[in-house]
Amino acid sequence: MKRSRSGQAMVEYIIIVVVIGVAALAIFGIFGDTLREKFAGATSTLTTTDNRDKAQEEADKDSAEMFRAMDKTGLSD
Repeated sequence: MKRSRSGQAMVEYIIIVVVIGVAALAIFGIFGDTLREKFAGATSTLTTTDNRDKAQEEADKDSAEMFRAMDKTGLSD
């Protein structure tokens, strides 16, 4: 009996981890553009003038544009 309860506990933990992962992906999907804009703003504040324009260009793109710009290696322009 103890063995079956141990397996049941493991399955419950796996379900919890999967639910947390799905929730994290959903939150990132909803707030992804906003998070990228915030990080780009912080990056542009900390970088030199030359890199500031490029950071702002990247922040102005939305997620769909970013994914379309990726090549086969997963890197954007």
